[in-house]
Formats: sequence, C-alpha cells, structure tokens
Amino acid sequence: MTALTVQTRYGALKGTAEHGVHSWKGIPYAEPPVGKLRFKAPEPPASWEGIKSADSFGPICPQPTDLLSMSFSGDIPPQSEDCLYLNVFTPGSPGTNRPVMVWIHGGAFYLGAGSEPMYGGSALAGQGDVIVVTLNYRLGPFGFLHMGAVDESYANNIGLLDQIAALQWVKDNISAFGGNPDNVTVFGESAGGMSIASLMAMPDAKGLFHKAILESGASQTMTADMAKDITTAFINEAGTDQLQALSVNDMLKTADKVRSTKEQNIFQLLFQPAIDPATLPAEPAKAIADGAAEGIPMIIGTNRDEAYLFFTPDTEIHSEKKQQDYLLHHLGENCTKQAADLYPHSLTGQINMMTDLIFWRPAVAFAQGQSQYAPVWMYRFDWHGQTPPFHKAVHALELPFVFGNFDSLKKTLQEPLGDDTKQLSKQIQSAWLAFAKTGNPNTSHFNWPEYQSSSRDTLIFNTAVSVESDPDSEKRRILFQA
Repeated sequence: MTALTVQTRYGALKGTAEHGVHSWKGIPYAEPPVGKLRFKAPEPPASWEGIKSADSFGPICPQPTDLLSMSFSGDIPPQSEDCLYLNVFTPGSPGTNRPVMVWIHGGAFYLGAGSEPMYGGSALAGQGDVIVVTLNYRLGPFGFLHMGAVDESYANNIGLLDQIAALQWVKDNISAFGGNPDNVTVFGESAGGMSIASLMAMPDAKGLFHKAILESGASQTMTADMAKDITTAFINEAGTDQLQALSVNDMLKTADKVRSTKEQNIFQLLFQPAIDPATLPAEPAKAIADGAAEGIPMIIGTNRDEAYLFFTPDTEIHSEKKQQDYLLHHLGENCTKQAADLYPHSLTGQINMMTDLIFWRPAVAFAQGQSQYAPVWMYRFDWHGQTPPFHKAVHALELPFVFGNFDSLKKTLQEPLGDDTKQLSKQIQSAWLAFAKTGNPNTSHFNWPEYQSSSRDTLIFNTAVSVESDPDSEKRRILFQA
C-alpha cells in the first residue's frame, strides 16, 4: 500500500504525506451518537460516495476545557457529541501485513482525545514499521453514565462499546492501509489501560485484538448498584428523565454538580466502567484470573510515583477516618489493619496510598492473574526530571518516551533532555514494537524475563535499565496478604 487514496468498506479516503509517513485523520467509525442515539450502543457509519478528505482530526468528545489548553498546546480543538472518529498513521514506504497498534487514550474516562499532540503516531509508525491507530470514544456522562441501569432501552458501558466498534472497524478495514487485522495490539494509559483491562474481560471484544499493553491502569470498575445510584442522582439533578433532550452544556453542567456531591475524593471516579451482565459481566481482575483473556500476551506496568501528579503541597489531607475508609474499601477488613502503617496520616502517606491502591496493586493483581494463561511482562518506570512535579516519576510521564513526541515535555520541564533520555525512549519503543510484531518485548537492548508469581521479575526503566525480582516485596505481601 503506497497510495494516499484507499478504499474502505464505507468509501474512499484520501490522506496526507509528511516526513515519510502517511496519515488519514477524522475517519468515522460509527454513526454520530446524537439525538436518539445518545446513550445507545454505536452503530456502523454510513457509506459515502466519491473520495472523502481525511486530512484533519474529527471533533473531540465534549469535556471540561480547563485542561484542554495544556493537552493541545493552547489550541483547543472543536468539541462535539459527534466525536466517534479515528486516525491511521502508516509508514510511507510500500508494505503489507504490517502489525497494528491501536492506542486508547486516558483521562479518567472524562477527559482527553486520540488527537492530542502527545499521541501523534507518525514517529512510532515511521520508525517502527507498524501501523498506529488512535481514536476517540464517548467520555463522562456521554460514555459512562449507565442509563441502562434505569431503562433497559439504553446500553451500559457505551464508551467501551465505542472502543469495540473502533476495533471492529480496524479488523474490517486496516488491510486497505497495509495492516494485518490478525496482528493487532491494543495499548493505552491510565483510563486507557483500565479500558483495555475491561476489554480483555468483555465477550464482545474477543478476537478483535491479540496482544495488550496496559500503562498505569488495570482493573477499575463500579458495581451495578453504584452505576444505578449515580444515574439516578444525575436524573434528579437534571430535573428530568428525558436526558436525550438536554443540551451538551446542560449535560456537562449536571455532571459537574453530581461530581461535586458524589466524588468525595480523588480516589473515586464518578464515570467509569460498570459491571453489567450484557457488556461486562464480571470484574476484570476476576475474569482474567478465571481465564477470560487466555492466550493474549500482555505488558503491564506503572510509574514509581504515579500520584504525585495529582497533589500539590496545599492539597487537603483527608481525615484519618476517611483514610481508613479508603483502605477498607480497597483491601477489606483483615488487610486494612496491617496496611494502615504503610500510609501515615500525612500528605506523603496520602500520595503513596493512591499510587499503590489505584495503580500498583491492581497492576500486580492483573499480571498475576493473566500470567496463568499467557506470557506477561511487567515494568516500572522510574525516570524523572528536575522540575516539579516531574522531579518524580509521575503519572503519564512515560508517554513521550513511548510515542517519541517530546515537545510538550521539553516545554514543561524547561530543562534540556540528554542523550540518555533519548536512548531510554528508543529502548521503550523497541520493546513495545517488538511486542507488537512478535508477542515478545525482548530486544538487543535488554533481557526482560516473563512475570511469574514465583519470581515477579520487573523491568525498571530509568537512565539505566535493570531487572528487579519482586520490588517492594514486603509491601506487596501486606497488600495482598500473601
């Protein structure tokens, strides 16, 4: 495939060429989820006549704008409920049957877009001889207000169903771009990693991807009762059960009001996947431990200091009772008593608790469960800069290393990035690319042992790459009572 005009199942697309990479942006993978399709599962897109130009990104899902300026370097993109678009990046050189890497963005299921500059797929596709796909999915009340909990005519987990629809589009169309629909790797960070954890447990996603990379996100769901409670609160706050008639702005305003009363702390997410018999029948960590994703190799890991990104020196310290409640919610009564000493009643204790309970512990549980059914490789990202908050290995700091897009990091750090930083990026990319191509991340750069419960070998990404056996073993034994 070398032409910029390709024929998909729905019509012809004309892309663009730049710096040796071809790209097609703003490709509709589903019908616009507006009007009667709000809160409904995505439907296939309509076909078109002639050649559709695919030279610009589609709108992003409506969301609060306060963080968008930072994500898009001051140039806030258009927002619309009509947001179900994806983007394809390929090497410009001829090639067929290339491995496919599908990126699912993070943002607490409330923020973000596949078109963020950080996620530009040109560098990864051009240097790695792979095809990179990025996508939008419905967020916040548009994607994770589970209306099916109160009205069976609607669907639950529609943000996840969007991701499945995008993966189905890839399966059906990526060969036209020179990709191999039978060699698809999903990779994602934060809510993207949590989404992938859910996809691995969802029957409707089976067969749509073959390998998975979860960065700083594993199993994260709410119960069906919680989903119903939040949906009922949203309807009450809106003053109507006819939510399809609400404007986009009223939807966002209502969501903010419900968040202010329901989201009592940063450990909780108001909008997230929910257990649902029709779409996500079991909690992902349990489903994986029971073999739901048998045969899917996985890379999974976290950043050493994840939660430092979400706190400032002025952040309120929760009461000791709240802290105990958080531990009880995540660990159960027996484990809570032993774990309490790990997290002193201080800001540092609060930060470390969030790092462990929201990111590290779920990742270890997921790695342990999946390692019974497929090869698993675990990592920890330790690299950090000198400028707060990036003087710690905070949440999302690995992203520029994965994509090779360092412009935003350079601006934020306001410090030069040395050759060791670029070398680390090459090492991470080489592992991700090798995994996408072969199902094994080992390269000439390092030997990365598989994760096994007997050794728990973990690759440490820093200026020097090393392997540690069962890092933080004492803490792990307390948190898992093992």
